[in-house]
Amino acid sequence: MSTTKKRNEHHPHRGGLRGFGYFKRLGPGFVTGAADDDPAGIGTYSQIGAAFRFDLLWTAPLSLPLASAVQETAARLGLSTGRGLMRLIKDRFHPWVMWTATALVVGANVFNIGADLGSMADAFRLLVPIPFAVLVIGMTAVILALEVFVSYERYSIVLRWLALSILAYVVELFVVDVDWSAVVAGLIPTFHASAASVEALVAIFGTTISPYLFVWQAGEEVEERKAKNITRVDDRQIRAMRVDVFSGMSAGILVMFAIMVTAGSTIGAKGSVQIQTADQAAKALEPIAGGFSSALFALGIVGTGLLAIPTLAGSAAYALSEAFGWKEGLGRSWKQAPGFYGVIAGAMLVGLLLNFLGINPIRALFLSAILNGLAAPPLILLMLILSRTLPKEIQRGGRLSTTLVAIALVVMTVAALAYLGTLIFA
Repeated sequence: MSTTKKRNEHHPHRGGLRGFGYFKRLGPGFVTGAADDDPAGIGTYSQIGAAFRFDLLWTAPLSLPLASAVQETAARLGLSTGRGLMRLIKDRFHPWVMWTATALVVGANVFNIGADLGSMADAFRLLVPIPFAVLVIGMTAVILALEVFVSYERYSIVLRWLALSILAYVVELFVVDVDWSAVVAGLIPTFHASAASVEALVAIFGTTISPYLFVWQAGEEVEERKAKNITRVDDRQIRAMRVDVFSGMSAGILVMFAIMVTAGSTIGAKGSVQIQTADQAAKALEPIAGGFSSALFALGIVGTGLLAIPTLAGSAAYALSEAFGWKEGLGRSWKQAPGFYGVIAGAMLVGLLLNFLGINPIRALFLSAILNGLAAPPLILLMLILSRTLPKEIQRGGRLSTTLVAIALVVMTVAALAYLGTLIFA
């Protein structure tokens, strides 16, 4: 998309979420929720379902209010102030805090991009035996070209439908032989202390409550505000944002639950299994797709990857652009924001190069989730402080939101410290 006018057609209908066309009218919150179930999410949930069956299923209902509250906080900060998350951190805290937060986001994002690209290529090879290197380079080039030259809002509409292929996991709940009594038991929080269990918890929360989603959500809300020429945010706009965010996160958590249950009921039905390949992960879809399970799995991985990688790269670009004071936003053309799009290209290039280090693509997805789980707590703490110290005339976080974000901070901090402890004292 070459003109600013067309690029600024952001999410023009989110203000009214009633009536027909609901899916079409959802805004950045729904895109964020869809991006949350990226290849790293699919890979992580599949591996945990296969290895632990239903033992960690209780993390799904726990994650919904926590993830929703954290994303609502990020969205409210961006929408109510008209400034991105890193800009707010830059204005409020010492420079070293801002640079540390930026490094956490960019570092985690670049590794996540690499893991997603590798898994997309690996999954596509289930259908066509094209060399891995050719696929991963080609996919990187296509995604980069789309993000630079086409309005993300326009092609994300198409990709949302493509990403709906992962709802096959939800449909499969009604097809596969599920031990629902065991599922109900798995929804009751229990925890068997072990290094593997702690690692799994960090990965679950890291891929569900990810730093890149915070920065992306705030940045997109700023663009939402600019596109509509909003000078003052009222309660109606805040309510629409909350519906948007909760809808997106609810869809993401539903898929998370479905993937863990189906993987536990199929791959892990006869005992703990460590998934090492895309072919193994695809077997979870055999009860519903039969011989087409590989195709359905590949479609889900590639579709969610095409939706999520621009979000990851865009999040890194928002972070660095706000830190350096560059012009930013997908509403601008690459000529208007060269630094912003330069970061997008650089993040994808480094992510591409990571795929030639010999890391197993499926293992890389799990490692990226762990890295996000370690990076998230400091950023959640900064958002909590920002949310509670905004000027009175700007929308502050309410008591419920603050409590849930604080719980998310404690849970993820304890999990991260426990994981680091297992590495140190192993």
